Amino acid sequence: MSASTALRNVLVTHGDEPIGRRVVKALLHDPQVGKVFALGEGAVPRAFDHFVAESPPRFVYARVDLAKHRSCVDFFHSGRFREAEIDTVVHVPGHAARGTGRPGIAGVPARTAEARLVLHHALETASVKSLIALGSAFVYRLAPGNANRLSEASELNLDPGVPSEIRSWIDCDMIFHGEVGADRLRVALLRVPTVVTSGGYVYWNPILSGPPGLRARPIGFDPLCALISDKDVAKATQAALHSERSGVFNVAGYESVPLSVVGSWTGRPGLPVPGPALGLLSAVAGWLGRGASLSGVGGTELRFGFTLDTRRAARELGFRPHYRVGLARAGDGRLRLETSPA
Repeated sequence: MSASTALRNVLVTHGDEPIGRRVVKALLHDPQVGKVFALGEGAVPRAFDHFVAESPPRFVYARVDLAKHRSCVDFFHSGRFREAEIDTVVHVPGHAARGTGRPGIAGVPARTAEARLVLHHALETASVKSLIALGSAFVYRLAPGNANRLSEASELNLDPGVPSEIRSWIDCDMIFHGEVGADRLRVALLRVPTVVTSGGYVYWNPILSGPPGLRARPIGFDPLCALISDKDVAKATQAALHSERSGVFNVAGYESVPLSVVGSWTGRPGLPVPGPALGLLSAVAGWLGRGASLSGVGGTELRFGFTLDTRRAARELGFRPHYRVGLARAGDGRLRLETSPA
């Protein structure tokens, strides 16, 4: 088999979590991908039993705490990893567990620690030629109003008062962005908005992530919220894998709806309160141990909305959304979010 047609061997981080599982499944059904090596902190997801049973197996799984230096060193220097001959790393940030963006060991959020360690070991591994990292569109600075149409060249929110959850996304963005254009490793950074999966689950939104429950928001504001299906996140990852282009790319779905609508759909309705009271509510939530549900309170993302200019991803990666996010009736008659082919 020639180099141009050689199958890709791909490592996927957090392959045991919802978005990671979706990416792994897409890659396992990709005829141009050979082996998929997934990392996670839990047991092997039962959804992969069929692939584990294959002989020889195309799917391999290992339990690794990517936020810990020793755990990463042991894995990336292991015989299992060397034998897999990984040429591409797909970094899916953790999202099933709460607090990945909040201070961890030595005050560094787990999300940030993982980004540093994954990039370091990708750079140090000779067989790895490409790194695809999923990042957040909430890294951008938002101007007042809902007319924020953000391109990859838009300014990042480097305000020192930015909430810790968003600060961790910005730090990760800058870690990967710093390697774009370097000779050693091809790096593609995909900035995605709020991710929606079937059943009404929402990820990577600093306001709506976490368990259902009431969220406070300032009176008079209902920011526009860009959405993308988890299936389209996987499609965008595949497009980046096969395009061989490096750089930063906005990817998004078709829908953009008010934050209040997404909150109501997902069991996280907003409670409009006077703006000055938001800081007090945030402090009280922290004292009660419920800071995660009010993360970002007082930030611009609670007031100003945005949509993403995705023309670069369409032009250079060939990515266009394949799925729409909408409402459907569940078996008990309740409305819930679902994703369906466009």
